[in-house]
Amino acid sequence: MRRHRRALDHLSSAFPEKSAAEIQAIALGMWDNLGRTFAEFFHIDEIINSDRIQIEPSELFDALRAQRGGFVACSLHLGNWEIVSQAALRLGRPPAGVYQKITNPFVDRYVSAIRAPLYPGGLTEKSSGAARVLLRYAREGGCVAFLADQREWRGIAAPFFGRLARSTSFPALIARSLETPLFVCRAKRLSGVRFSLRVEQLAMPRTANRDADVATATGAIQASFEAMIRDAPDQWMWAHRRWD
Repeated sequence: MRRHRRALDHLSSAFPEKSAAEIQAIALGMWDNLGRTFAEFFHIDEIINSDRIQIEPSELFDALRAQRGGFVACSLHLGNWEIVSQAALRLGRPPAGVYQKITNPFVDRYVSAIRAPLYPGGLTEKSSGAARVLLRYAREGGCVAFLADQREWRGIAAPFFGRLARSTSFPALIARSLETPLFVCRAKRLSGVRFSLRVEQLAMPRTANRDADVATATGAIQASFEAMIRDAPDQWMWAHRRWD
């Protein structure tokens, strides 16, 4: 399949030290993870209301519960990304997110109905108006959440696995403009339909040059993503057309 060949090409470039057999094993693991994530989507309620999600590091969560004000959270298509919103929910901060509308209107309504409860702050269709909605929500003290690992044609060229990859700068722009904290998080798959939900805070530079600060923070987001992927390479979507 074309997408499988693309995944193999991306993996070979990202891990030149690995053998063809190792690359193939990671690619097959990627498809396995995707299938599991798809199946789990229909049981997402059961998963998030169980003891299947462990949070780390617990000390950071305890500290964040005491904070007030808005913040920006970025995640990536790793493990089961549908449950990442639990990081904000378990902090008592209802997240607002953005989604890509599905072409089939019946499927779009069905999927949106399942996802909506994961984003009590609102789930906005990706459009030019979505930026204003999310910016206002963050300004009012809410949590805005993004999946920020896909290619963004008009984004910043940030280093990612040794190559430049066009990346969205909007999360960093919100954090810089509103002086809110910036976090990255991931839901790594463990055995037995269990997950490790990890959150890391990134330093948000605040110099006299806002554009440079946004570029630096965007690069830091992608560097953090790369480290998370290296920890579990078979759980990320290598079939994405991530690089130019």
